[in-house]
Amino acid sequence: MNDQRFEQSIRRILKNDKEGLREIYEDYCPMIYSVVLDILKNREDAEDITSDFFIRLWDIAGSYKGGSGHRAWLITIARNMAIDHFRKQKRQQPMAEIPDHLLQSPSPEDAVVKNISLAHALKTLKEEERQIINLKIMGQLTFKEIAQILNKPQGTVAWVYRNAVGKLKRCGYEQ
Repeated sequence: MNDQRFEQSIRRILKNDKEGLREIYEDYCPMIYSVVLDILKNREDAEDITSDFFIRLWDIAGSYKGGSGHRAWLITIARNMAIDHFRKQKRQQPMAEIPDHLLQSPSPEDAVVKNISLAHALKTLKEEERQIINLKIMGQLTFKEIAQILNKPQGTVAWVYRNAVGKLKRCGYEQ
C-alpha cells in the first residue's frame, strides 16, 4: 500500500467507513503481528495486541499526519503497544521463552526444516539485531525509518543490520 492509498483509507476511517480499516488490516496485519511477536515472544499475546492495534487505529486515525511515512507510524504504534504490554506482564509475572516446537508451523517437511534453521539462526542474534532485521525485512522499512523508530543513528542501524545478516549467513541461513 502506498502513502496515497493509505491516506485514502485513513480518510474513510474518519468517515466511519469500516472498509478503510479493512484495507489497512489486509495489507498490514502480518507486518504488525511480526513486530509485536518479535517483542513479546508469545504468539497468543501477539495476536491479542495485533487485534487491539487495529481497534486503536480506528480510534486514533485522526492523529496521522499525511506524508510522514505511514509504515513507520504504524510500526511505532504497534511497537509501543507491545512494549507497554510487555512491561505490564513483567510486573505481573516473568515471561517464558517460546518452546522450540511452537516455532515450527505445521506444513510440508521442507518448510519445517526452514523454520527450524531460521529459528536457530535468529537465536544467535542480539535483541537489537533481531528487531532491525524484522523491521527491515518484514516491515520493509528503510534504514532511515528504522532509525527514527528506534531513535538510533541511521549509520548504526545499517551497520547492525549488515552484521546481523552476516551472522545469519554464518549460521547457514540464506533467505
